[in-house]
Amino acid sequence: MSDATLVTEVSRDRVAVASQWQLIWWAFRRHKLAMIALFVTLALYIVALVPGFFAINDPVKQNARSTFHPPQVVHFVDRSEGWDFGLYFRPMKLSRDPETLAAIFKEDPAKKVPIRFFGRGYEYSVLGLFRTDIHLLASSDPKQPLYLFGADRLGRDVYSRVVQGAQVSLSIGLVGVSLSLFLGIVLGGISGYYGGRIDFVIQRVIEFVLALPTIPIWLALAAALPQNWPATLQYMMITIILSLTGWAQLARVVRGRFLSLRSEEFVAAARLDGVPERRIIFRHMLPSFASHIIASVTLAVPAMILAETSLSFLGLGLQPPTISWGVLLREAQNIRSIATAPWLFLPGGAVVLAVMALNLLGDGLRDAADPYNK
Repeated sequence: MSDATLVTEVSRDRVAVASQWQLIWWAFRRHKLAMIALFVTLALYIVALVPGFFAINDPVKQNARSTFHPPQVVHFVDRSEGWDFGLYFRPMKLSRDPETLAAIFKEDPAKKVPIRFFGRGYEYSVLGLFRTDIHLLASSDPKQPLYLFGADRLGRDVYSRVVQGAQVSLSIGLVGVSLSLFLGIVLGGISGYYGGRIDFVIQRVIEFVLALPTIPIWLALAAALPQNWPATLQYMMITIILSLTGWAQLARVVRGRFLSLRSEEFVAAARLDGVPERRIIFRHMLPSFASHIIASVTLAVPAMILAETSLSFLGLGLQPPTISWGVLLREAQNIRSIATAPWLFLPGGAVVLAVMALNLLGDGLRDAADPYNK
C-alpha cells in the first residue's frame, strides 16, 4: 500500500468518527477569507474588551492647542545621526496664518519623542476589576501626545476615541443579537413544536413585526427616548429597540426547523421514553441545527452595528458623552470637517472593517455548516 493511499484511508477513518463540530471546523479552515475574518474579529473584540490598554491618550481629555491636529507619522529608523532603530515621532509646531488665522501644524525636525511599548499614560479600569495606567503604546513625554488619527474640534485624540467606541458599538451588536436570539428561539421553538392555536398566534405576531418598516420604527422609538437619560440607560434602551425588531426572521427559521424535526424518529423515541418536553427541545432538537443558528447570529451582528451607527449618526441613538462609532461620525457631518479635518471619517473605516470581517466570518460559517456544500 502506497503512502498516499494510507493517508487517504486514515483521513476517511477520521471523518467517519468525527463529530459535527469537527467537520464544521475542518470545512471552515479551508475558507481562507473566513479564517482571516475570524482573526480580525477576535482582534476587534479583544480591543473592545480592554480599550484603555490599546488607547494612547485619554479619549475624553480636551486640548485647546490641538484642535484639528493632523495625524502624525510614526518613524521606525532615525538616520539623522546614524542608523538608530526604534519607534518615535516628531511633535508638530502650531502657528497661525497671518491672513486667515487658520491653524498650521508643521513637524519639528529638531525634536524626537520615543514611543514606548507597555508605557504609562492615563489611568483606566480593566473590566471594572482594577485600575492601571499601562498602555500598549505610550509617548515617552506626557507633554507631547501622539495623535495617530489626529484630533477633533475639541483637541481629543481620534484614535483613542475610535478604540474606546469599539467597546460600545461591538457590544451592542452582541447584546442585541443575544436578545434577538433568545426571543427567536423561544417563540419560534414553541410555535413549531406545539403548533395549533399557539402557532397561529405567534405567526401572526411575527408577520406583524416583519411588516413594520424597520428604519422608521427605529427612528420613531429612538426619538421617543428622553435626551436627559444617563448613558447606561440610553445604551440599554437602544439595544432593546434593535432587538425587538430583529427577532422575527430568526423565529420563523427556527419554527420551520422544529416543524420538520418534531416528526423525526429520535424525537418520537424521546417522547416514548418519557423525556420532558423542555429536554427534548434544548437537548435533542436545538443542537441538531445549532450550526445554522450560529451562522445566522454571526451575520446578524453587523446589521446591529450598522443600525446603532446609523441612529447615533442621525442624533437619535446614543448621545455624547457616550463614545461609539456612530457618535464619532457625527463630528464629520459638516463641510468644515470635510475640508479641514478629513481624518474625522476614520471611525467609518472601523465600521467598514468590523462589518466586512463579521460578514465574511458568517459566510464561512454558513458554508461550513451546510451539509450539501462540497
